[in-house]
Amino acid sequence: MTSPAQDPASPFGEDDRDAAVRRLQEAYVQGHITHEEMDERLHRVLTAEAGDAIVSAMASLPPQDAGTTSTIAAAAGRIRRGGPWRVPRFLKVESAHGRVRLDLSRAVIEHPVIDIELQLGTGGARITVPRDAVVDVEGLRTGWKDLLYKARRHSRPGGPKIRISGTMGYGRLRIRHARR
Repeated sequence: MTSPAQDPASPFGEDDRDAAVRRLQEAYVQGHITHEEMDERLHRVLTAEAGDAIVSAMASLPPQDAGTTSTIAAAAGRIRRGGPWRVPRFLKVESAHGRVRLDLSRAVIEHPVIDIELQLGTGGARITVPRDAVVDVEGLRTGWKDLLYKARRHSRPGGPKIRISGTMGYGRLRIRHARR
């Protein structure tokens, strides 16, 4: 959200608006604002036509915690995470040669948005996301094989948003929603 700070009267882009909405939701989850405050501020953000309205809606929020990036890396071999594991806000997975299996279906997800960055050389990856998750793969570049993912037609609101980005070399990424 750099544009409003530079020129508060400038038009506000949709990416900036989305970031403000996520920021307000995170502030609510962390207990910094009440439900009523979040509703009122979300209304101001969603109806804003210029950056100054957004800046005023974000006023008095504590500084944003950028979060830490957890990295899982392997030169060769398999990377596996499954069962009840805690998913960090930012997860970076690096593998030169080997398979990656991430199962988020029973994981503890404390953030409304999870960013997973893949840096994979050879070998495929399979990610199982919660049934109600929304998956965004716009930031992913594949080199050899296309991504296999079929978005759910009917997902319940309130699930986490999983944003997957990065680079896949000579492997395929398969994403599926958990059945339960």
